Amino acid sequence: MDHGTQLFLATVDSLSDGDLDAPSALPDWNRRHLIAHVHYNAEALRRLVSWARTGRESAMYPSPGHRDAEIQTGSRLAPEELRRLVRDSAKELAEDVGALPQRAWSHEVRTAQGRTVPATEILWLRTREVFVHAIDLDAGVGFDDLPADLLRALIDDTLGRRTAAGHAPALARWLTGRTSRAPDLGPWL
Repeated sequence: MDHGTQLFLATVDSLSDGDLDAPSALPDWNRRHLIAHVHYNAEALRRLVSWARTGRESAMYPSPGHRDAEIQTGSRLAPEELRRLVRDSAKELAEDVGALPQRAWSHEVRTAQGRTVPATEILWLRTREVFVHAIDLDAGVGFDDLPADLLRALIDDTLGRRTAAGHAPALARWLTGRTSRAPDLGPWL
């Protein structure tokens, strides 16, 4: 998580204020949207850490609409404010994670997709988020820059989601070379 956060923040720091208005690798989002999303994701994961610590339910987002509205609002902030927010929320999430008592790591929380998972999963949720979105900034970081163990975990996670969603036959055909056409899988998360 820390390594991915450092990579994401270093990539953001490499961009000029004007570069923030350029498109990201995600449809309909510029780099400002992506940075705002990563900031608000840290805040959402902090709510899950709080839930694990206290036992009081605290959803990542009140609603999908609220999440989207936050991102839109954040994308309109001045560059220096947006940079400060994403940096501060990353630091605060790391502090919250570091202070979580050992007993709380087994407490169950619910992801934005509605999955019930142990609090230990929070670390993976953030790790995946910052590494993949460092690539999505479209500023020179690629999958070749990610650690091999992270790539394996990301592939395992993604295949698990895709096969659970009913894409197993199409993936098997493609992965075994029985078709050269990659399957249309729809959104990842």
